Amino acid sequence: MSYVQRVLQPGETIRHTASIHWIVYWPGALCLLGAIVAYGYGEMQGHTSAFWDWVAVILAIIALFLLVPEWFTWWTTEIAVTNRRIIFKQGFIRRSTMEMHMDKVESVDVDQSILGRIFNYGDVIVKGTGTGFEPLTTIAAPIDLRNHVTGV
Repeated sequence: MSYVQRVLQPGETIRHTASIHWIVYWPGALCLLGAIVAYGYGEMQGHTSAFWDWVAVILAIIALFLLVPEWFTWWTTEIAVTNRRIIFKQGFIRRSTMEMHMDKVESVDVDQSILGRIFNYGDVIVKGTGTGFEPLTTIAAPIDLRNHVTGV
C-alpha cells in the first residue's frame, strides 16, 4: 500500500497523482547507447584489441550509476492531490513528506524550459500562506498538476 493511501483521512479522495518525468533517464540512456555502439563497433570492425570492450564496459558502468538512482527516486516519490490537501512523499528509508491543506494554497507556479514544453515536464512550486513546498522538479504534466490544485 502506498504512503498516500495510508494517510488518507475519512472522506478524503485522490483527485490527481503526478510523477517524475521520464526525461531524467536521458543521461544514463545515452551512456548505455554509447556502450552498445562501442561494443558493436569493436565487434563489427574485428579489432583484436580490447580497447572498445573496455570503453563499452566503462560506459555501461556509468550508465548504471546514472540510471539506478533516478529509477529509485522515481519509485520512491509520490505526489497526490486530494480533495483536501496536496501530499508529496520522497524517500524509502529516510522519508521526507510535505503536506499542505488546500485552503492554505496561495498560488502554484510552473516553470518549463523549451524542452519541458516539448516533452511536457517542468518544475512546480506550490506557495502557501507563510510557507511553501520546495520546488517539485522534473514533474510530468505540470500544467495538469497545477490545474488540479487550483481547481479544488
